[in-house]
Amino acid sequence: MEWARSYAKLGGALDSPRRGLFVLTNLGKSILSLPEDEARAQVAQLDRDVRAARRRQGPVGANRGQPDEDEAGIGAATADSSGEDDSAWKEALLARLHRLSPAGFEEFALYLLRTFGLELTRVGGVGDEGIDGIGLAPISAVLSSRVAVQAKRYDPTVTIGRDVVALFQRDAAAAGAERAVLVTLARFSPAARKAATVTTPTVDLIDGDKLCELMRDQEVGLRIVPQVDERWFDRFDA
Repeated sequence: MEWARSYAKLGGALDSPRRGLFVLTNLGKSILSLPEDEARAQVAQLDRDVRAARRRQGPVGANRGQPDEDEAGIGAATADSSGEDDSAWKEALLARLHRLSPAGFEEFALYLLRTFGLELTRVGGVGDEGIDGIGLAPISAVLSSRVAVQAKRYDPTVTIGRDVVALFQRDAAAAGAERAVLVTLARFSPAARKAATVTTPTVDLIDGDKLCELMRDQEVGLRIVPQVDERWFDRFDA
C-alpha cells in the first residue's frame, strides 16, 4: 500500500496535505470514473511514466527506492511568517478562494478540515439539504462526535446574519449531527455568532480571517517565507 500510494502521488493521482492523509486529485477522480479496463490501463501507464522519470533523475541518495515522505501541500500565495503586512496575503488568498466555483470551494473546505483529523464524506450537490459534508470529528483516542459541514463561498465583504446559521443548525440536527462547522470567506454578525452557541448542535464558525489562519497553520495553499527577526538578537548585544 505504501508503494502504491507513493507512486500514485508521484504520478499526480493523489495529494498528501499532511502525513498520513491522502486526497484524490482531479486526475485520480477521472481515473476512478473510467470503466475498469480503461482505468487499469491508465494506472499502468502512470506507473511507467513515474518509473521512467525516476530513472532519468538518477540516484537520489540513501532513500533511493524507498517510498517518498508525505509532504504538506504548498501553493503559490506567500504568507509572511513575521506577521507583518498581514492583510496583504490574506486579501490575495481570499480573492483566490473566491474564484473557485461553489462546488470547488466545498471540496476545498472539506480538504482543509481533513488535514485537522476530521473524517468527512462529501454529500453536497442538488438535494444536499444544506449539508456539504458529514462525518466524525475525533475528540480523544476513544471518543468522536458526528459533525456536519457547510461551506458558503460568499464574497469576503459580505456579513452573514443569524438566519443562515439557524437554518444550518436545523439541517445539521436533521442529519443527526452533534456538532457543526460553517466555513465561509465572509464575516459573521454578532447575532450570527450568538445563534451558533445558544442552540444545539452548536456551530463552529470559520470566517475568512480564521480560514486564512488555518491554512497558514497547515501550510495549505501557501508558501511560508522565513524572515530574520532582527530585534530577537538585541538581548545578546553588549
